[in-house]
Amino acid sequence: MTPTAEWPGSLWSRTRALLPRRADWTHARPRRDLPAGVMVGLVALPLALGFGVSSGLGAGAGLVTAIVAGVLAAVFGGSRVQVSGPTGAMTVVLVPIIATHGADGVLVVGLLAGLILLGLSFAGAGRFIRYVPVPVVEGFTIGIAIIIALQQLPGALGVDVQAEKVLVLAGRAVRAWAEDPAWASAGVTLGVVAVIMAAGRYRPQLPWSLLAVVAATVLDGVLDLGVASIGAIPSGLPTPGLPDVDLGTLDALLLPAIAVAALAALESLLSATVADAMNVGQRHDPDRELFGQGMANLAAPLFGGIPATAAIARTAVNVRAGAASRLSAVVHAGVLLAVVLVASQWVERIPLAALAGVLIATAIHMVRVSSVTALLRSTRGDAAVLVITAAATVVADLVTAVIVGLVVAGFIALRQTAKAARIDEVPLDMPTDSDDRVAEEHALLDEHIVAYRLDGPLFFAAAHDFLLELAGVSDTRVVILRMSRITTIDATGASVLADTITRLENRGITVLLSGVQPAHQDVLTHLGVYDRLAHERHLFDTTPEAIVHARIHASRISHDAGASGSPTR
Repeated sequence: MTPTAEWPGSLWSRTRALLPRRADWTHARPRRDLPAGVMVGLVALPLALGFGVSSGLGAGAGLVTAIVAGVLAAVFGGSRVQVSGPTGAMTVVLVPIIATHGADGVLVVGLLAGLILLGLSFAGAGRFIRYVPVPVVEGFTIGIAIIIALQQLPGALGVDVQAEKVLVLAGRAVRAWAEDPAWASAGVTLGVVAVIMAAGRYRPQLPWSLLAVVAATVLDGVLDLGVASIGAIPSGLPTPGLPDVDLGTLDALLLPAIAVAALAALESLLSATVADAMNVGQRHDPDRELFGQGMANLAAPLFGGIPATAAIARTAVNVRAGAASRLSAVVHAGVLLAVVLVASQWVERIPLAALAGVLIATAIHMVRVSSVTALLRSTRGDAAVLVITAAATVVADLVTAVIVGLVVAGFIALRQTAKAARIDEVPLDMPTDSDDRVAEEHALLDEHIVAYRLDGPLFFAAAHDFLLELAGVSDTRVVILRMSRITTIDATGASVLADTITRLENRGITVLLSGVQPAHQDVLTHLGVYDRLAHERHLFDTTPEAIVHARIHASRISHDAGASGSPTR
């Protein structure tokens, strides 16, 4: 049976759209991709080791993740130059999961996150990344950078302390070091940071992080500084297998898995967007990128790896090194595999303090000072969103920080949108054949008829201001509401409009509506706006038609009032 006969057509076509294709490799340029892949592999080696150690599963887990996820995300992903593996943002999420559920819990979380990412790719969720505001992204990045740097303090200071909260961890590390200072560890960390930050300014194309780590390792071996090393790593890839976790704990792991999947989706799509900006003419497929990250996170835990995501720093190195296709990311994984197979006995001697220096330097590079400064100077709202998101990232967790940032940004955007809604009194100029008649009718209109033009959105954030302004109309017999410039109207806006019409009609003021857009007809009908009008004929397509009716109506009211001594409609 063919797949099209077995599956619904739409599902099969969606699957085909997400799967790799021959055209993915038409851009391969071995002369560019091979050296770019080697360069990225050299840059990724200390980062993979460091993030593996920071996650709590060890340096070997970081290497395995970079190899397995690096290959699968490259083959199945939606970007030609994206490089995936363990990242600082992901290790920040994993630390509390390890503390609560252990190593096997993290592996299960990775598997569940992979399934969630696959589901998001089939649902077409990749396009929603465009709705994340820039201040949220920048605040999120600053918070991650702060956490990464604080997490490295125990290794940098040569102390052994534990804590789930990063601020508590940093405080304990500083206190422990103050009681018994380990100058060698601190010196190695500062030296590595200095080399990366200073030398990287002059020759950024060289893998200074790797060179600094090699120099620190040799120095430690020659001088016998006594700095703790990362310890043994696997000499080969472990046999694939499912982690040993009680099925009863899956419910407790679901929420962490959602957090990991959300972070993987967010960071990977942001990284792909950065890659597009650096590589003219390339546009990534966001849904395929989610699919590739899903496949990577399904496979990495089976080999003992941690959840992975695309890495902005390694992707940037890949692009700057001249990568043209997915081949460079595959080569990068091959370089790391070669290290695992033939050089693990040397890698295990790398000082923890050296890796801490690499990660601290990485955290510093994550913060784009010019972008942050521009946002802080732009508007108070953008500055508030950036600061609040960064603070929430450090104090709470990454997913909570993004949610808080989006809520604050949304509130500020609604406030600005609500300010754009206006209600203005407008003149009622209608040409006639006689100048005397014009003056007479204008006097009548000025006395009895008022027209208001509603501009912008009429929704819940602006509707009540509209009610207060319009409900206070006095000395008027007919109110014309010009609706043609309303951009949007929601149920709250329609309800407030209906309430306003009722209040005016109860005070003896006739309300006429003109220029209602077809797109707004349904909500106005269902929310009873038209039912509140005194007569069904008080709804007009154009304002001139409403003015003519208003004149007749005002004249009749004036005549009836003069005859009976009391106003009528």
